[in-house]
This record gives sequence, C-alpha cells and structure tokens, in this order.
Amino acid sequence: MKRILVTGGAGFVGSHLCERLLLEGNHVLCVDNYFTGDKRNIVHLMDNHFFELVRHDVTQPFFAEVDQIYNLACPASPIHYQYNPIKTVKTSVMGAINMLGLAKRIKATILQASTSEVYGDPEVHPQTEDYWGHVNPIGIRSCYDEGKRCAETLFMDYHWQNNVDIKIIRIFNTYGPKMHPNDGRVVSNFIIQALKNKDITIYGDGKQSRSFQYVDDLLEGMIRMMNTPKDFIGPVNIGNPNEFTILELAQLVIELTGSKSKIAYFPSPADDPTQRQPNISLAKEKLNGWEPKIPLNEGLIKTIAYFDDLLKKEIITV
Repeated sequence: MKRILVTGGAGFVGSHLCERLLLEGNHVLCVDNYFTGDKRNIVHLMDNHFFELVRHDVTQPFFAEVDQIYNLACPASPIHYQYNPIKTVKTSVMGAINMLGLAKRIKATILQASTSEVYGDPEVHPQTEDYWGHVNPIGIRSCYDEGKRCAETLFMDYHWQNNVDIKIIRIFNTYGPKMHPNDGRVVSNFIIQALKNKDITIYGDGKQSRSFQYVDDLLEGMIRMMNTPKDFIGPVNIGNPNEFTILELAQLVIELTGSKSKIAYFPSPADDPTQRQPNISLAKEKLNGWEPKIPLNEGLIKTIAYFDDLLKKEIITV
C-alpha cells in the first residue's frame, strides 16, 4: 500500500484521481482549499478509512509522510484563473516550491500536472514535447500559462540540483463528470446550455480546434507516468489526438442532448489558441502503449448524464 498525497484533490480531476487510487488499494491524503474544488466531489470517499481530507492552501508549507505526490492544485479554467490572477501565479509557483520541498525532505516521487497551455497559441501542429511554445507573457491568460511554465522550471531545477524524483505531464483539454458547472470551459458550457435549450455560445468563428480527452483516459496516463522508472521524467503529453473544431463540438452536443438550442457567435477572447492537438508518440512509447480509449461521443454521453442529473436535482441553476 502506497501513501499518496493529491493536492487539489477535491477538484474535477483530483477527485477522480483520489477515487481511482483508493480503488487500487492506496492510502490517499487529499489536500484542497476549495477555491475551485468542491467537497461534494469527494464526500462519498469520507467513510473509507484509507482516505484523509485536509483543508489547506498549497501556497503555505505542508508536512506529511507519503511515498508519492500528485501536484494538481491550481485553478484551471479561464474564468477561475483570471478571477484572481495573482493567486493563480502564487498557487502554481509557491505551490510547486512547497510541494517540491516536501518531496525533497521525505524522498517522495512528485508529479506535476502541467498543461498544454505551456504551448500557448502554437506555431507547431500537432504539438510535441520539444516545442518551446508561443506564449504571451503579459496577456490575460499569462497568469496560468506562465505560472505553469515556471512550475515546470522549478521541477527541473529541483531534479537537477537536489536529485528530486520528478514527473511532468502536460494535460490537454479534459472533460467528464464532476467538471465545475460554472468554470466557463467549452464542454460544460455547451452541455448546460443545450440541456436548458439556451443558445450555444461560440467565441470566434468556431473553426478553432481542440482535442478532447475523457477524464478516465487522463487518469490512466497520469498513474502510468507516476510509476515509470526514475530515469524518465518527461515532460510528456497526455491528451487525445483526435481533433475537433469548436463548431463540431457544439453540433455534436446539440445532437446528443436532443436540444433546441441555436448557435450564437461572440468575439474571440484575447490570446485564445487557434489550434490544440497533442502528439502522443512519447506517451505511447514510455507509458506501456498508453493511448486514449474513450471516443468523444461516449464520453459526452456520460458527461451529459452527469449534468442532466445536477439540473434535475437543482444542484445547479445556471
């Protein structure tokens, strides 16, 4: 049995990860300050004697005896990370410093949940791990983009200078149940709008592309990466290489929900990437043949059912 710390463990991805790690027979310590996480995501785990929950902000030092650390703590949607950009940068940078310091002291393996946003609005397509990115360092999204880039720098420096056992993954657009209903992400936005028969809001012309990965596929890649040999540290892209335009996604959501929604177009936000698609050759090679298994249709059906249930229970009223 491994002792595993998950920061941001009450969030969308973190709560799924806690559940998966418990099912695999581990002792899980979940840390979250509930800035974007939700206790309802993990309340069903509270009766498990091998699950612990601590309310804590990773910008402050934290002490625990664990074997592995998954560092997921950070607002991950534009609405949330732009709400308090200074807090976002501090969470990425100070959170990385505090968790790396903990990993150094207790000799734990630590995984950084980085992001495809480190590539910015890419000039290389699809994106490979050796691409340095095209990021605006002073734009409205830079608190998140540059915070995550700096966190990767810190991880590499702690590895080189202090021999900390690190792993870095770059997560591409991920969706699924437990997404925050008000986070402004395209999948949750479209599904809620469609279920309420409201206009589907597309920012820009809808021709911008994304590659959508169901959360279960991400978890599999994440856990495989954590348990790779020490000499493989990444970074490695974890995403679905099947590319869709935003307009195609909107049309598919309308079809799957049977919605009467119409599509409405609005101006594109600043620094919004026009293309996003991972090259996952390295992941396939190093993670025992890992690749996404769940097609977009199947994942959307599961996610739609989740949000439909929340709306029927009036847990969300957006």
